[in-house]
Amino acid sequence: MSTTNGAAGQASPDLGTLNGTGLRAAIVASRWHQVVMDGLVAGALAGLSGAGIDHPTVVRVPGSFELPVACSRLAGQFDLLVALGVVIRGGTPHFDYVCNAATNGLTQVAVSTGTPVGFGVLTCDDEAQALARCGIEGSIENKGREAAEAALATVLALRAAAC
Repeated sequence: MSTTNGAAGQASPDLGTLNGTGLRAAIVASRWHQVVMDGLVAGALAGLSGAGIDHPTVVRVPGSFELPVACSRLAGQFDLLVALGVVIRGGTPHFDYVCNAATNGLTQVAVSTGTPVGFGVLTCDDEAQALARCGIEGSIENKGREAAEAALATVLALRAAAC
């Protein structure tokens, strides 16, 4: 089955045809910024469905800070995970702490478990940037779909290399 990179920028890789038939996938998504998150989840679902994964498990957690622990618990049950969230810069250092915790935690999950984790956490200066990247009507990018396709492409690459 073929997938596309949506409206991603010219620098995004062409992942070609991805076939995830028979793979088990979970999408772990935060709840903050519902419009953005609904777009990211819809994009991830579409990307997985387009590759033959029709019924991924969807787990919703409060925020991006909670993504690593949820992914850690799910890693052994699924072939790939897609972590989705959004953190919008405010007037305090909270943005930096949450972004670093989510990034480092999700990296640790992927490396320590060997389960590919598609990183779909938007780290934006304002809501307009998040809306432009979440895949809803009027968006210029679809980061939910891109994260799902990246995790799937990684699983397939590792299987092809017999790792």
